[in-house]
Amino acid sequence: MINEANKEIIGHYIEAYNSFDIEGIVKLLHKDIVFRNLSNGEVNTETTGIHEFRQLAEKSSEIFSSRRQTIVNYSAIDDKVEVQIDYEAVLAVDLPNGLKAGDKLQLEGKSVFRIKEGKIALIEDYS
Repeated sequence: MINEANKEIIGHYIEAYNSFDIEGIVKLLHKDIVFRNLSNGEVNTETTGIHEFRQLAEKSSEIFSSRRQTIVNYSAIDDKVEVQIDYEAVLAVDLPNGLKAGDKLQLEGKSVFRIKEGKIALIEDYS
């Protein structure tokens, strides 16, 4: 069963993410936050601590003109909360992989969160 307080923290994180509110995101993070982005089973980005996470958040906010994560489902896995996500975004810049500014991305994935001391201590994004 998912703790309602944890669900609320995750919901606030998603709202702040969708609105590019970096300060709002950072306020929700544990000082030792670990973030990992995994694609096709491999870690392609990892940060530790608020400073590194903030730098990544600022950099990634410049890549998109809009972005929206929508929570589809929550499930409890041990001491973590797994959230099924529908994701869509519009690029603000051309990317090295050939995607162009104005291109729309639509993905399904999941994010795994661990809450510690009322703050988000782990985020793992899977796509």
